[in-house]
Amino acid sequence: MRRYRFGAFVAAIACAALALSFGFAQAQSWPQKPVRIVVPFPPGGNTDGIARIVAQRFSEVFGQQFVVENRPGAAGAIAAESVARAPADGYTLLMTTLGVTAVVPAATKAPFNPLKDFVAVSKVGSNPFVLVVNSSVPVKTLDEFVTYVRSQPNKINFAAAGTGDLIYLSMVLFQKRAGLEMVPVMYKGGAPALADVVAGHVPVYFSNLSDVLPHAASGALRALAVSDRKRLPQFPDVPTFIEAGFPGFTIMTWNGLVAPAGGRDCARRERPQDRRAPPQFRHRAARDDVRGVRRRDRGRRGVLGGGGQDRRRTREIAPESPPDSGSDRPGSGFTGPSGQVNH
Repeated sequence: MRRYRFGAFVAAIACAALALSFGFAQAQSWPQKPVRIVVPFPPGGNTDGIARIVAQRFSEVFGQQFVVENRPGAAGAIAAESVARAPADGYTLLMTTLGVTAVVPAATKAPFNPLKDFVAVSKVGSNPFVLVVNSSVPVKTLDEFVTYVRSQPNKINFAAAGTGDLIYLSMVLFQKRAGLEMVPVMYKGGAPALADVVAGHVPVYFSNLSDVLPHAASGALRALAVSDRKRLPQFPDVPTFIEAGFPGFTIMTWNGLVAPAGGRDCARRERPQDRRAPPQFRHRAARDDVRGVRRRDRGRRGVLGGGGQDRRRTREIAPESPPDSGSDRPGSGFTGPSGQVNH
């Protein structure tokens, strides 16, 4: 796992916010009031948890309150649009994901342009997904799952957090690769989707590792495969999709901070002497397999559009022309259970 350099991360947000609001001449004047970190999903999920740890640390470092505000819906587009339309004064930030800034604009008619409407602050970390089923589903391996679903086309539901959500599109991609036909059930975020899977209302979910760990430990959920190249220390007995017979099936997501466009980028950054992440952040990162990001991926190139590899994967899993599905934002649409995707 990459080592976290939290001091560089703190310097990045300070630099970006100062450039947005006051310029370099008044570098010591920010922040003068509370700063909002908008989260595009409900409380309790992976992105929300990371945002709250970051907000706590920023409050300690800057001596001003950083407040997490949850604005779920439309796979993150509602929150992204609200931040894009906010004043570029350094007091509104978006804790975004690969799905929000890269997949949603590619898969839907998003009300924002990630390259024009945002200025990148920094990536925070990246992590893989886990395919899980409710413990009542009569399968124990990915091969058994494929056989089980294939025998019941269009009868097995899976949970997803909106049309442009990376979890939804990852499941679409897996269906395409495995020759399956499943029916999506849309939610406003990962937390309510996972709650219904744990309760048995929906049998299948493609989830962030952090969200499923306690439920897998309790036996409520069963992990079938992970989307990383190697097995995870948290699930040493769970194979990767590659091991289970799906070559090249690796999907990673990430979290990062962006701000409304309108300011200028920083050319130089003063970095604190203590660059390591605080203990609680390192502990959560180790527990949830959230990896630190490379220096070259911290800024605009890495956050807005996700970089070359993420854009290629987005083109592969994004729907060609999503119809209106009646999801939580008009016109957002989703591909049907046939899993029609771009290649």
